[in-house]
Amino acid sequence: MLIQPSQADVRRFFCGVYAKARAGQPMEAIETLASGWIDEHPEYHAELANVDAALRSMAQVSDAGDSPFLHLSMHLSISEQCSIDQPRGIRQAVELLSHRRNSLHQAHHAAMDCLGKMIWESQRAGRPPDGEAYIACVQRHATRD
Repeated sequence: MLIQPSQADVRRFFCGVYAKARAGQPMEAIETLASGWIDEHPEYHAELANVDAALRSMAQVSDAGDSPFLHLSMHLSISEQCSIDQPRGIRQAVELLSHRRNSLHQAHHAAMDCLGKMIWESQRAGRPPDGEAYIACVQRHATRD
């Protein structure tokens, strides 16, 4: 079954993880993974520190067009994709990109461009996401940068 949390659920999750991490509370595996990505993004900590403000700001669009919640969700998605190698080949492509960039974090950011493009094209065309095109895009990042 595909889990499709609401925008509010996603915001509550990341704010809750940030609060647990700051308090030194035990976390579930997915929360530990999320906490690691949160640590990589101190620029988001202020927004994650106040769940009520995060929920109130859902209707607002950032001037920068950047959402910490979307960004962190994409990090989790790519981590999960790599852990189960779905779409098939994504693990190797991200590992190659990570080696090339000498940074898993920077590899994720490049893969996010590809993931976002795949989702946008899928929605625009009304077709399922093209995993092969996604992997090819990540591979191109690994060979050209």
